[in-house]
Parts: sequence; C-alpha cells; structure tokens
Amino acid sequence: MKLQNLSIRRFLLILAAGVAITATCLIAVFCLMTGSGIFALYGMLLTAAMFVWGIIFLKFFQRKLTEFTNSLCRTMDGMIDGGERPQADMEAETSLARISHRLERLYNIMQMNRCKVEEEKAELQTLVSDISHQTKTPIANLKMINDTMQTRKMPEEKLQEFLQASGSQLDKLDFLIHTMVKTSRLETGVITLEKKQALFADTLTMALNGILAPMEKKQIALSVDCPDRFSFPHDSRWTAEALYNILDNAVKYTPACGSIRVTVQEWEMYFKIDIADTGKGIPEKEQAAIFKRFYREDTVHDIDGIGIGLYLARKIVTMQGGYIKVVSAVGAGSAFSVFLPKK
Repeated sequence: MKLQNLSIRRFLLILAAGVAITATCLIAVFCLMTGSGIFALYGMLLTAAMFVWGIIFLKFFQRKLTEFTNSLCRTMDGMIDGGERPQADMEAETSLARISHRLERLYNIMQMNRCKVEEEKAELQTLVSDISHQTKTPIANLKMINDTMQTRKMPEEKLQEFLQASGSQLDKLDFLIHTMVKTSRLETGVITLEKKQALFADTLTMALNGILAPMEKKQIALSVDCPDRFSFPHDSRWTAEALYNILDNAVKYTPACGSIRVTVQEWEMYFKIDIADTGKGIPEKEQAAIFKRFYREDTVHDIDGIGIGLYLARKIVTMQGGYIKVVSAVGAGSAFSVFLPKK
C-alpha cells in the first residue's frame, strides 16, 4: 500500500469536494424544477451550513484520530522497548477501546515470551557451566595419564593399570555426555513423553534389568511386589529410565548383603511405587537438595556417580503429572516414593 493512500487530509478534501458537488447538483435540479430563486438561496445557505458543520466535525475527527495514532505509536514504541504497558478501558465499547484491549493482550504475550527467553538463556548458561565443570576432571585425568604413558617407560603390568584407569575415565565421560544429552533434550522439548496404556510390570522389569548385575555383585537381596494387572497411561521407556536411576542409587549406596524392596500400590488418584533400601541414608538437611542437577553429598564422593540421576528421574515423573517423595534417616536407609497419575 502506498503511503499517500493513507493521508487523512487528502481523504477529507475529497469528501468535502464530493459533498459540495452533490449539494450543488441537487440545488440546480430543484431550481430548474421549481423555477424559484428563493429556494436556490435557501438551498445554498443550508449547504453552506452543512459544509461548515461538516468541516468542524471532520476537523474534530481528524484531531481525535491523530491523538489516538500518536498515542498508539508511543505505546507500541514502549512495548518494543519493554517498558510501557498499554492501558485498556475495560468498560468502553468503542473501536479504539477494542484496539487497546488487543494491544494489552499482545503486550502480555510479549512479556511472557521475553520471560521465557530469559529463562531459557539462564538455563543454557547453567547447562554450559555444569558441562564445563563436570568434564574438567575426567579430561584432566586423561591428559595426565596420557602424558605419563608417553614420557615414562613402565612394565607391562603398570601399563595395563594406566590403560584401565584411562578406560574408566572415558566411561565416566561417555556416561556424562549421554546423560546430559538426555536431560537437555527433555528440558528443551526435543523429546516429548508419550503416555500410552501399558502394563506397569513390564516397565518395572525394564528398570530392574539394568541393576541385576551390580546387585548380584554386591549380594544385595531384591524383593518386588507388583501385581501384573496394574495398567495405566505412562511413557514406558522414560518411566523405566526414571525408576532405573532411583534403583541404581539404591544399589550404589546400599552396602554388601543389604536389601532393596520395590512395592507398587494402587491409590485413588495415583499409582505409588516405593523403592526402599538398607543403605547409608540421607541427612534431613540434604533431602531437598539431592534432586538438583550435579548435586552430591560431601560424604559420597568416593562412590561412582555424577549427581544427575535423581534430577533426571524427577524431571521425567513431573512431565507425566507425577511427583517423588523421599523419607530417609542416616543409618536407616532410604525410601523413595514415586507417584504417577492413573489417568
């Protein structure tokens, strides 16, 4: 659209000219039909009066429209800068009030999007910082092992020890990267959970399969109470991932010859999955922090882990409308309760 087509002054001039021409033509027609000069004079006076009032009205309309346009431009400039909130008259029913109301809605949407972008930016910065911090130690260890193997001659037995240490650091780095990829995909929405009707016993079996070997190595006893009939909508794969992370922690922090008990119960609104162990327990002051990303207690740094399993477990459960509770005491083991909605 060309800019001159939007000129209010030009529009008013065309409108006034149209009114004048129409009035002149009507007066001329009536003059010819009646042959009265007085009628022509009255018609001219009436036309002039209408013309004057028309100009006054159009000037008033132009002034109001200009004021609204200027106000609209100022408001939009403020919205662009993120500083001004448009004020809408909720009781007025004019076209201008409707525009103001929509501007306010647009402003609210822009503010929500701006906050979302800021949150995502902060999460990304935290994620990059966490990755840098967590990868620094295994990479430094690998460099030290590599430098030692290159600069020093050592017997075959010692060489194998260094190779095993290198492999251990590589495994830790690989596990860290894969876990971070899973977490970031869930957080950014690249991966979405699909809740489908499925037998929970099958999901629990997938989770238990991952801990059988380390559990047998530590001679930990396992008891499971899960009725085969329990079926409800959930994402089997990711729910199994969440349960595995909790079970894996139970195996890590339960001493040899301990026990782990898994119980599934049907409640009115939820299915409750209890995972109880006879491990070292968690101090009460630490129980709220264990679900933070990369959080580990000072007393467990000698046990393998990076502190992201419980964070990922809670993320998966929360995305399905559930939640996790923990009851624990030092020296008395821990009991994690996972609540998943029945619908």
